[in-house]
Amino acid sequence: MGRSRSEEVRRVQPAGSGGGSNRIRILIGLIILVCIVGLIALFIIDSRQQQASSPPSGVEEIDVGQAGRHTKDDVDYEQNPPAGGEHNPIWQNQGFYEEPVRNETAVHTLEHGAVWITYDPNLPQDQKDSLREIVESQDCLLASPYPGLDAPMVASAWGAQMQLGGVDDPNLERFISFYRKGSQTPEPGAPCVRGIGETV
Repeated sequence: MGRSRSEEVRRVQPAGSGGGSNRIRILIGLIILVCIVGLIALFIIDSRQQQASSPPSGVEEIDVGQAGRHTKDDVDYEQNPPAGGEHNPIWQNQGFYEEPVRNETAVHTLEHGAVWITYDPNLPQDQKDSLREIVESQDCLLASPYPGLDAPMVASAWGAQMQLGGVDDPNLERFISFYRKGSQTPEPGAPCVRGIGETV
């Protein structure tokens, strides 16, 4: 009964001030967490950009001559599959093919910045399915079977080519990241659609 007003205020203040400090601690913790997540995201983005800034080791650079030379005839290419050179006036549409496509139309698509992934016709079905998912998830990617390959898969861009052990080969993603619509593209901005979708 005899407590003064000032004593009651002193008894109430510690509880209120403790709640405020807890909120400050939570706020500081959230800020630190956001900073950590941001740094991790920047590290991941930076590492991916570094991967895309240089080709994977093992890429063969091929002298394919000048771009833009068209012919309706069959071309006797020095490489099988070819990685550039004279080609058909019509390009092959991007996408996954279960039958071979003409070299000459695929090479024209390379000129537009595509990556052409040729695969052994006897590649296991699960790898074909995975390859289809990769190809259909991005533009300017072309995949087709190619009899007589020296490897399960070969990735080609204009003037560049690489043998691959299969769809799980990490160099496949690196090759695509570096060469798809990359600096080697003779006709940047040209479409990989509205050509032909016919197979051999």
